[in-house]
Amino acid sequence: MSSPLKVFITGASSGIGEALAAEYARRGAILGLVARRGDALAAFQQSHPQNAISVYSVDVRDADALAQTAQQFIAEHGCPDIVIANAGISRGAVTGHGDLQTFRDVMDVNYFGMVATFEPFAQLMTDARKGSLVGIASVAGVRGLPGSGAYSASKSAATKYLEALRVEMRPFDVSVVTIAPGYIRTPMTARNPYSMPFLMDADRFAAKVANAIARKTRFATFPWQMRVVAMILHVAPRWLYDAGFEKAPRKPRAAQ
Repeated sequence: MSSPLKVFITGASSGIGEALAAEYARRGAILGLVARRGDALAAFQQSHPQNAISVYSVDVRDADALAQTAQQFIAEHGCPDIVIANAGISRGAVTGHGDLQTFRDVMDVNYFGMVATFEPFAQLMTDARKGSLVGIASVAGVRGLPGSGAYSASKSAATKYLEALRVEMRPFDVSVVTIAPGYIRTPMTARNPYSMPFLMDADRFAAKVANAIARKTRFATFPWQMRVVAMILHVAPRWLYDAGFEKAPRKPRAAQ
């Protein structure tokens, strides 16, 4: 009988992270769950008594605390088989309107938080020549969405980082998986004041992601229709993109 998977997930208190935690719990995994909301993590832990779950109330912007958390998980369970850097925030921000701190916050969580999540585990995985590092990017990183410059930039940066990391890890048999969600039904997307085509339920999304990780897929977009949309957006000439998105609905700016 094979040993249970050990899975470490950031941003696990709600949305995609919580759905991924629930999916891996169903698969019998040992879980390390990280989020700022310790109460939500504790509630998840209590609702899954059949699983070995360690929870850590940590902000991924605190790299030192995140590294200590990683060492605690390793000491208790060993090096994880899968590390999922999922923590993310989405806030509207517009240049020239005093939103500089919003730009910093979004980049700190969505990009630097991802790097900080992988940092404590990468060397262990390369030494063991096994494991998977998984980053949650976004279709929003394909083009710069008006009103969401901070979010698009952070997810574009994450995508390029993951691509570089994938090639770096290749000689050591460590897989790097990029997941680019479209619209997933979560508390984050519930705040969007516009229609969201091909909206997918989080539990269905999580099952597809877990399967993609198991296959060591390099890059996956769910739902599949958004993969087509992303391909079209990627190749659209700038003049056409500019004209088409100039009056597109925008995410409200963060409260100042």
